[in-house]
Amino acid sequence: MVDFSFRTWPGKTLRTTRKPRGRAVAKDKMLTFVSVSRDMPEKRVAGDRRDDFQEIYAEYAVTKAEEQAGRCSQCGVPYCQTHCPLHNNIPDWLKLTAEGRLQEAYELSQATNTFPEICGRICPQDRLCEGNCVIEKAGHGTVTIGSVEKFLTDTAFEQGWVKPIRPAFERPESVGIIGAGPGGLAAAEMLRRAGVQVTVYDRHDRAGGLLTYGIPGFKLEKDVVMARIAQLQDGGVQFVPNCDVGVDLAFDAIRGRHDAVLIATGVYMTRDLDAPGSDAAGIVRAIDYLTASNRKGFGDDVAAFDSGELNAAGKRVVVIGGGDTAMDCVRTAVRQGAASVKCLYRRDRANMPGSQREVANAEEEGVQFVWLSVPAGFAGDAVTGVAVRKMRLGAPDATGRRMPELIEGADYVEDADLVIKALGFEPEDLPALWGVKGLEVTRWGTIRAAYGTGQTSLDGVYAAGDIVRGASLVVWAIRDGRDCAQAMLAWLAQSASVAAE
Repeated sequence: MVDFSFRTWPGKTLRTTRKPRGRAVAKDKMLTFVSVSRDMPEKRVAGDRRDDFQEIYAEYAVTKAEEQAGRCSQCGVPYCQTHCPLHNNIPDWLKLTAEGRLQEAYELSQATNTFPEICGRICPQDRLCEGNCVIEKAGHGTVTIGSVEKFLTDTAFEQGWVKPIRPAFERPESVGIIGAGPGGLAAAEMLRRAGVQVTVYDRHDRAGGLLTYGIPGFKLEKDVVMARIAQLQDGGVQFVPNCDVGVDLAFDAIRGRHDAVLIATGVYMTRDLDAPGSDAAGIVRAIDYLTASNRKGFGDDVAAFDSGELNAAGKRVVVIGGGDTAMDCVRTAVRQGAASVKCLYRRDRANMPGSQREVANAEEEGVQFVWLSVPAGFAGDAVTGVAVRKMRLGAPDATGRRMPELIEGADYVEDADLVIKALGFEPEDLPALWGVKGLEVTRWGTIRAAYGTGQTSLDGVYAAGDIVRGASLVVWAIRDGRDCAQAMLAWLAQSASVAAE
């Protein structure tokens, strides 16, 4: 007997069922969207979730997951799959889920996605698969693809369907991966399954990159990330933490140790503010703020948090930016007990880059959005206020987005004790930092790499994720890591063939 009981929130009724032995495949399970309404997993009320960093959505019970998966129209041209960077076989694993064939559904989702339990939680489905669902366009409400994906993989971990990596045979070639974020880990998993010896170098003390230290627990609880990293370690992936390449270990030394190298460092250099007073105390980088919060969640000693420098408790917080990082910051500040939290963004709601779902969650939790606003300067040696200029939207730019333009005479001061810069990220100058000659970069500072393979200007050196495409989504980093792994396997095989001649 398989027990499909899942956690829920205290005081709530749990809708569960137990699956009988064997496989009972029901008929006519699909295309129920005409009679079954869209139903997301239960979301904790804002007043409760403001006080902790637990994920805000409960798990589906198995019957509810099957019901919601059955709403899929099984359309001939699946736009959900087309608009997924990984091109996941979404209609197929939704059908398997609806039929109660959960292990098969998980295995199909895993076939194209290294970390479905992570993508199910943090992908902006409203902009990707769900936002392009055919029945959504027809007015029936999108299939809850992300929630079903999360349910499948969480169930797989609980039921022991997630198997350790055990290559059919061990290969002598080794690959060094610089960066233990989603791109590097995705490549490590595929290379290890092929029997390649894999070592991952990372500057942090824990693997995971932004999955571990950038994304807050209310979107991605850290035991989820640690479980996947443990699977990689159990499968033979070697991790070298606290290794800052160019400082603790030279890039050339890594090249000398391995047959091929993958650069998957991500981009972490914060775009700065060029405004009077921007060097005042109390103006901090988003990455520092989020990292401190996540480290406290692990139970680490964080001096900058304990001193109040990176702690929003009791403060009037202003976050500058409109992307997903800004949403992470405002919602973290709420949970730390800020006196007030405001988000300044230079365009309006419809034109912001962050997930609309995240904006709605932030508003429920008490965040105030100040649209069409930009900072013009800061008051105080220790910041006390932000000089704000009001904007309006003018003519569209080359991308079609309307450009903000200044409204004369509408300036005012927004009181603030803590200002968080969430203006996006840029690449570090890796050739200079690492002392690497011949590693070509683009005019934006990202590494120049061949489309589809990640091959750089250096023989046997590849690059994946944000360090190639610029700051982007986790799912794109996973896609790049998988593509690079395939290309590296082909290159290693070719090199071995040439050596044997």
